[in-house]
Amino acid sequence: MNRTRLLMIGVVALALAAFVSFSVYRRLNAPGGANVAPSDSIVIAAIDISLGAKIEDKDIKVVQLPAADLPPRHFRQKSQVLGRGVIVPIAQGEFVLPEKLAGENAGSGLPALIPTGMRAVSVRVNEVIGVAGFVVPGTRVDVMLTGNPSGSGGERTTTVLENVAVIASGQRLERSVAGDAQTAPVITLLVSPDDAQKLALAQSQGKIQLALRNPLDTKQQELMSVQEAALYRGASAPAKLAQHSKAPKQVVLTAPPTGSGYQVDVYRGDKKDVTKFDSQ
Repeated sequence: MNRTRLLMIGVVALALAAFVSFSVYRRLNAPGGANVAPSDSIVIAAIDISLGAKIEDKDIKVVQLPAADLPPRHFRQKSQVLGRGVIVPIAQGEFVLPEKLAGENAGSGLPALIPTGMRAVSVRVNEVIGVAGFVVPGTRVDVMLTGNPSGSGGERTTTVLENVAVIASGQRLERSVAGDAQTAPVITLLVSPDDAQKLALAQSQGKIQLALRNPLDTKQQELMSVQEAALYRGASAPAKLAQHSKAPKQVVLTAPPTGSGYQVDVYRGDKKDVTKFDSQ
């Protein structure tokens, strides 16, 4: 009798557990039955998208994510980003956000990387001027000029521009992933219109040299130009040439002797006629 009762209690317990499990399952799968967070569409990168690239359909995809986890400003459709230029590299799986793209109809490539009010100016370099190839996109440099100003009496070096951003090395808009040197014959700098004029003039006046900066060092310094004499210890400044001025000739006026009168000499061929006149 006890065994039969225990068996019945076990059957009832299993049936009750099955009923509860089925009820919970139906409630979780019923529309509106569970407390599911609302979702929203967002455009993400399907592959790594490089700096300056033009976004194509294969580069992006649309996914559904919880709305609470999404940034306030994001794209929900592919049509909103197709054809726009990338101004910040986007890794696979990252959100494609407005601040990572150039403006609409701004194009792609280098022009899309130039902010409003700025200019891109290229300078010719070699391994020395380009700091052995370590002047690459994303670094910052100072621009120095060595020349011979008119009337200076020798060459001097001065810092023309400070803390200038490098946006291209040759035709490359990104540095290598490993951070290797990138030797190129031309470096493109991002400058203001006023600095663009200074840079163009500096290239025609003498030799350009780039000095690589620490990206965290943004301090501007008022540096004096360096002359040749400053390179040699104990050298004195060249003496000024003595200026010799001719003394004005002194004209001594003498009065004619009084009472002697004067005479007029008249020449006719080889003959001389003298006529004397009294001073009165």
